Amino acid sequence: MKNKLVTSFALAALVASLSPLVSAQNVAIVNGKAVPLARAEALSQQVIRSGRQITPELEKQIKDEVIAREIFIQEAQKQGLDSTEDFRTQMELARQTILIRDLFANYQKTSPVTDAEIKAEYDRFAAANSGKEYKARHILVEKEDQAKAIIAQLKKGGKFEEIAKKSSKDPGSGAKGGDLDWAPAGNYVAEFSQAMTALTKGKMTETPVKSQFGYHIIRLDDVRDAQLPKLEEVKAQVAQQLQQQKLAKYQEDLRTKAKVE
Repeated sequence: MKNKLVTSFALAALVASLSPLVSAQNVAIVNGKAVPLARAEALSQQVIRSGRQITPELEKQIKDEVIAREIFIQEAQKQGLDSTEDFRTQMELARQTILIRDLFANYQKTSPVTDAEIKAEYDRFAAANSGKEYKARHILVEKEDQAKAIIAQLKKGGKFEEIAKKSSKDPGSGAKGGDLDWAPAGNYVAEFSQAMTALTKGKMTETPVKSQFGYHIIRLDDVRDAQLPKLEEVKAQVAQQLQQQKLAKYQEDLRTKAKVE
């Protein structure tokens, strides 16, 4: 009897000593099956990668989600849904997606964009966008006769801004008195650009300028050297763009090298 009591106490002590270990390794026990803590940790990592922080409230939601998934999985397995052809197809597609995602992530990790590449790309951008910027206003109308009438009105002292608000069919600039803000000449269609750059500061076009949009009356308010952002201000965007370009080239290289029959 004494030996049985000792054995029982020893067994109880062993179970008690193992309980914290079991609890530490599992989120819960659902219908007798352990739900490993690793599932909750994996879900937490997904949340962290999305930019969110794990709060106590969110941690509880993750735990509840993992338990709910186990409940639903057990029921699906009970119904034999994991043995269907459709299930196997979907699992294969999921496997492919994960592998491809990890392949691209590994490439970006092992082939990072360098500071030298970022600076070279910025220098190309700066060279292509250097030059002049123009601050202009315009009034856009549908017919040439309308444009000529407005030019005559302006020559008699009419206010450009007021006429633009009233008559321009360009809703964006018209509401702002025809203001197009600062922009390089290349931002505009050729007819508009040529007429605008031919003007001197403070002058307007003497005749209507025809384009695909209608007839313009253009006034040039100011000219300045192009204002480009500093490298440090756009470094992150340039790096992201280059990373996307490198990844696209990597993908294209793999396609080119592949033997497809």
